[in-house]
Amino acid sequence: MDETYIEIKGAWKYLYRAVDSAGNTLDFMLSAKRDGKAAARFLREVLKAQHTQTPRVSRYASFEELTVDKNAAYPVAMETLKSDKTTLAVSAEQRAEETELRQIKYLNNIIEQDHRNIKRIVKPMMGLKSFNSARRTLSGIEAIRMIRKGQAKRVNKGDSVSQMKFIEELFGVSA
Repeated sequence: MDETYIEIKGAWKYLYRAVDSAGNTLDFMLSAKRDGKAAARFLREVLKAQHTQTPRVSRYASFEELTVDKNAAYPVAMETLKSDKTTLAVSAEQRAEETELRQIKYLNNIIEQDHRNIKRIVKPMMGLKSFNSARRTLSGIEAIRMIRKGQAKRVNKGDSVSQMKFIEELFGVSA
């Protein structure tokens, strides 16, 4: 899990993203602030999603761990989730109880490299003019990236023919 900066209407906003150890995108969220509340909101969404697997067990310890950078908001977010008992069912709080944060600056290179691809697409745009249009644009970019990574059914990673067929079926347009 990590965040990166995106410029919207001349101000920096934050794109929180989470990927698994294979580099597959789990979730993303655009936020106006980079604080414990925003990190907790994103962490809650990631951990309660149905497609999200429980974080893997460390080979050095018997607990599950989530790798993040040294941002001070992540421990605050994790403590918020562990103490918050408002959500019902198998939820983020139950997963948070079983998960430990691993705050090591250079161990989340998979997501740092994944940020590069998003920035490469966003940078040549003529600027994102509003928060909502940026959110929708980034959702589309993330969706196409997930298709390219092979995260859609019947689409293989690197198979441009199956990717084109999927887009054609989805939108009714030929690429």
